[in-house]
Amino acid sequence: MLLRGVLLAVQALQLAGALDLPAGSCAFEENTCGFDSVLQFQPWFLNEEGHYIYVDTSFAKQGEKAVLLSSDLQAEEWSCLRLVYQITASSRFLSDTSRLNLYVRFEDESFDRLLWSAKEPSDSWLIASLDLQNTSKKFKILIEGVLGQGNTASIALFEIKMTTGYCIECDFEENHLCGFVNRWNPNVNWFVGGGNIRNSPSILPQDHTFKNELGHYMYVDSVYVKHFQEVAQLISPMTTAPMSGCLSFYYQLQQGNDNIFSLYTRDGAGLYEEIWKMDKPGNGVWNLAEVEFSAPYPMEVIFEVAFNGPKGGYVALDDISFSPVHCQNQTELPFSAMEASCDFEEDLCNFYQDKEGPGWTRVKVKPNMYRAGDHTSGIGYYLLANTKFTSQPGYIGRLYGPSLPGNLQYCLRFYYAIYGFLKMSDTLAVYIFEENHVVQEKIWSVLESPRGVWMQAEITFKKPMPTKVVFMSLCKSFWDCGLVALDDITVQLGSCSSPEGLPPPPGECTFEQDECAFTQERRNRSSWHRRRGETPTSYTGPKGDHTTGVGYYMYIEASHMVYGQKAHLLSWPLRGVTGKHCLTFFYHMYGAGTGLLSVYLKRAGDSEESLLWRRRGEQSISWLRALIEYSCESQHQVIFEAIRGVSIRSDIAIDDVKFQAGPCSEMEDMTQQSSGYSEDLNEIEF
Repeated sequence: MLLRGVLLAVQALQLAGALDLPAGSCAFEENTCGFDSVLQFQPWFLNEEGHYIYVDTSFAKQGEKAVLLSSDLQAEEWSCLRLVYQITASSRFLSDTSRLNLYVRFEDESFDRLLWSAKEPSDSWLIASLDLQNTSKKFKILIEGVLGQGNTASIALFEIKMTTGYCIECDFEENHLCGFVNRWNPNVNWFVGGGNIRNSPSILPQDHTFKNELGHYMYVDSVYVKHFQEVAQLISPMTTAPMSGCLSFYYQLQQGNDNIFSLYTRDGAGLYEEIWKMDKPGNGVWNLAEVEFSAPYPMEVIFEVAFNGPKGGYVALDDISFSPVHCQNQTELPFSAMEASCDFEEDLCNFYQDKEGPGWTRVKVKPNMYRAGDHTSGIGYYLLANTKFTSQPGYIGRLYGPSLPGNLQYCLRFYYAIYGFLKMSDTLAVYIFEENHVVQEKIWSVLESPRGVWMQAEITFKKPMPTKVVFMSLCKSFWDCGLVALDDITVQLGSCSSPEGLPPPPGECTFEQDECAFTQERRNRSSWHRRRGETPTSYTGPKGDHTTGVGYYMYIEASHMVYGQKAHLLSWPLRGVTGKHCLTFFYHMYGAGTGLLSVYLKRAGDSEESLLWRRRGEQSISWLRALIEYSCESQHQVIFEAIRGVSIRSDIAIDDVKFQAGPCSEMEDMTQQSSGYSEDLNEIEF
């Protein structure tokens, strides 16, 4: 199934020192170097002639998995994990190809974190470069191959290599070129130079790394240029973790007057930004360039040379390196997106209002059956504009956020709820103000929205100049002036849209796509159901989900059940680890006949469950947050049990379930706040 040409290429990758690879690495020459197949899944097979391991449909069926697990690893310094792989598929089944996933399993977490995933078939090997941030925790690498459709589906791993340093760094001494790729051009391209290679008419230099003819570098030559502004691009791997610091490299030019050598960044949306341009004439020696580089979200670095004619000479590149310390004469502190976020639990954070008077009021509503609480926890603070005490014709309330540096992409998310208002248009709008407050641009406004439901809005924007986000609430007429609520404003660097094909964060389930890995013992009318919008029975159940206001949640439909009937929702099996864990979720218990919601822990092999948490009867018209701290050192499951109450007005719902390693930091505060109207939260060890 694997092409002979692929094997020849892979053999070139196996260097003389391949048997002395660092921990977490393997060339699969004679064995799997401490990587073992997990027994409950299909095995990975080592090719008889070495060079790779594989899984294919000759001994496994479509949808079956093969899982490879490393020994314990540590990365106390920033490391780069490179994976050389190939996915093959039948031309008839390209829509259902195999998938290769790579997870990180930390010693203190009961779930695995997906770091990378690929499903693109190819006729040769490909390289994935993944940054691993430094950590004091021990971890394992887990590689999962899931076979697709067709009798020629296969997945092969040729090499895994984990080295100290950043994936964006390269001295071009290894055949895989650190994952850098040339963008093909019929006339000008980047080539490997050095190592006695003489495939260019130009007189090329010695490399910078070893300063002799044995070392290698990358170069592009103008001798074959046929058109004005012929461009050659050398593209780095995409960064996979936030980084900021100094990017340095060595370059050499011959006849620099007829070429333009530039450095760009390109994000996942394809947006380019020039961060450096050569401004010195060529002098035939290696020159050091240092560039301030910030990649708060995934980015590629592109080395681009544009030639104006065949006499532009050559440009050579070598020894790309990165340091988290800023370049010389650079003292600017990196921007923290947390400074522009606020849940209003303590104060207004870094937000402020117009000097002429407050239009937004920070308020708190205790859970009750008539008025919804905040979005953060159901019992906390939020902002309210256009109250009847401040409303007047033409009334405007402005809330200003902190200054955001220019030339960065931002994702703004917030929650809002509208009450009253016959005409909803422009009751709440978001503007971008430049620092001088002269230029303003509306980037979002309410058009139509369910009333009294916390709705999520998300906006991606990027401006060249420093800006501020401004929330504006408008009351056009005294007779049509309702209430506007605002909560949980977050600003993140990067786009709001998540990478295609990646599932939600590990240990979390919002029920937006499906039920995640939750299961049920049986499925019928009296089971847990996934739903969006209101429940069918009036005066019970939520009006919308907690995640976005228009998404999905899980609930029991009381009208399909009898008094005392139970429904169980079981989590996926969780690994037992030492230390404490925090389970958070949101629950909705509204209705005069509401029954009982309980959370149990069931250890593998035990016949009985242990109670972690319980609520009885009607709690609030709002979604309320629950935090459960527990410890369990053996494999276990968490079970959500809902019991139908005395009447059909006893729908119970849950949403936004999240498992986290470590204690619940807000446990004590939440217990104090909720002790007046609900049972105390539990801390349990098993």
